[in-house]
Amino acid sequence: MPGPTMSLISPELLSVLRCPVTGSALVQEGEELIAASPGADGQTLRYAIEDGIPLLLPPELLAAATAARSDQHDGGNHDGGRSGGAPRHAAE
Repeated sequence: MPGPTMSLISPELLSVLRCPVTGSALVQEGEELIAASPGADGQTLRYAIEDGIPLLLPPELLAAATAARSDQHDGGNHDGGRSGGAPRHAAE
């Protein structure tokens, strides 16, 4: 049985993608995109590629997004925390 294949991002897409933190170009290394310029703290910024889709979220937002995604699969509340069934509007 063949192993999993690496998701390659096309050169055309890589040419327009930028790090959301530094604005620098991104280079693919395996299943990650690496920012060409380090962040303000000097750390190399890395972004995962899942199912061929780059997850270009700053590190502080990635944890929240991952937690929200796992909540959808554990039988949690699926109405976004609302109850009553009626959609809420920004003016409310």
